[in-house]
Amino acid sequence: MALPTIPPYRVPTPEELPDNRVSWRPEPSRSVLLVHDMERHFVNAFPREGEPLDVVVPNIRLLRDRARASGVPVVYCAQPGGQTPEQRGLQLEWWGPGVADPAQEAIIDELAPADGDVLLTKWRYSAFQRTDLRQMLRDWGRDQLIITGVYAHIGCLMTAAEAFQQEVQAFLVADAVADFSLEEHRMALDYAAKRCAVVDTAERLAQDLAARESEVA
Repeated sequence: MALPTIPPYRVPTPEELPDNRVSWRPEPSRSVLLVHDMERHFVNAFPREGEPLDVVVPNIRLLRDRARASGVPVVYCAQPGGQTPEQRGLQLEWWGPGVADPAQEAIIDELAPADGDVLLTKWRYSAFQRTDLRQMLRDWGRDQLIITGVYAHIGCLMTAAEAFQQEVQAFLVADAVADFSLEEHRMALDYAAKRCAVVDTAERLAQDLAARESEVA
């Protein structure tokens, strides 16, 4: 099974977000921003114009720019092309061989990593699996992870759930993630808010980082 062709859909608005069970807020000294699977291979499954990408990509860029300005590390995770069946594992049966064209491995131009950003090679749904992400958080003395990217109900949600189990406060950014459909997008937000993360908008999370940075200054 290959990736589906994703029809356009409207990103949930702030008024439509689920209620959070906890009141965590991100702090610049504790946070890391994760840009999850924004390679061309995955992004090209979406319509080129309109929602969800016309909302999601600018919101990821907003958080990325705010993170850099606030001294928050920016981590990209991306899957490698040309994986062997052993490297691909069970994903081979679910999604096929993965990235086949080397040109499709790159992060989209609008969100290209800059000097100082970290690019992790990602092997499974969760960005914690077979990567150094947890150790990086420890080394940096950080215990909050702001999650953006695709796909909301697969890798983004699995990363949020694993963050919870690793004693890391996760923030799933409702309008900076995209999915196969509005139904699956909403399902991811609902599960995260009920079980493992805070769900909020890019604007509000960016404001938190800016406000707390000014408090420290």
